[in-house]
Amino acid sequence: MAASSAFKVAVFTSLAMVAFAANSVLNRLALAEGEIDALTYSGARLGAGALMLAGILVWRGASPRWGRIGGSTAGAVALGLYAVCFSYAYLDLGAGTGALILFAAVQFGMLGWAIGQGDRPGTLEWAGFGAAILFLVLLLAPGLTAPEPTGAVLMMGAGFAWAAYSLIGRRSVAPLIDTGGNFLRCLPLALLMLLPGLLSESTSLAGWLYAIASGALASGLGYAVWYSVLPALERSTAAYVQLTVPAIAAAGGVLILAEPLTPRLLLCSLGILGGVGLALWGGEKRRRAVSRAA
Repeated sequence: MAASSAFKVAVFTSLAMVAFAANSVLNRLALAEGEIDALTYSGARLGAGALMLAGILVWRGASPRWGRIGGSTAGAVALGLYAVCFSYAYLDLGAGTGALILFAAVQFGMLGWAIGQGDRPGTLEWAGFGAAILFLVLLLAPGLTAPEPTGAVLMMGAGFAWAAYSLIGRRSVAPLIDTGGNFLRCLPLALLMLLPGLLSESTSLAGWLYAIASGALASGLGYAVWYSVLPALERSTAAYVQLTVPAIAAAGGVLILAEPLTPRLLLCSLGILGGVGLALWGGEKRRRAVSRAA
């Protein structure tokens, strides 16, 4: 890969990871001070994401038509469930903690599915995921700095929903079109979610702007950037680089929201991300060994 091309891939990949982490920070900004309610936020985020992705598809000459859009009903349901659980979870969780629980739940959900389908992880994979689960339990265990249980459960639900969404779209040959289609399929639901906010005087302009930025920029544009660079990345690299999202979200929470970076959160972050990284590395080694033997 030429130096200029490699630099472009690195920049776009970094922008995508920052965009994904920004979803956590924007959600927390909007909900922590009561700028907007969680349901209205979810609707505005899904609606803004749908419009942004539809605009990108039109610009790329793949104009979506109702009845002939990409994605699936199952994908749209998983996406909607993720968005709602994600927003409600951030009523109680900090940006970094929420992103960490979300990321761990996504990985656990996808691993569970793979095992259920007959995949047999190797020693390094089991060790890595075992360590990740141990540190997640440590993070969620009762104590002075443990996250609020309802928020943690909701964020785990968001993570499992996103894992389902990822598995549904795993065989997609046109991921950007299918993602745009799934957002568009959520549009009727998003409009219903918007009603409380439109009828309430308690929703501030800042709340609307945070939700729209999350949907249009951090989600819609972020996904477009990610899918544009994904073909240039090794599968293992694409997995490893996403380990940075919770760390970026935690940094954003500390710098923008003045959230405390507790020793417990720092230790568990390192443990969970290190465990998942070990599992992903072990899985890639196992697949390469099988490929060489074939």
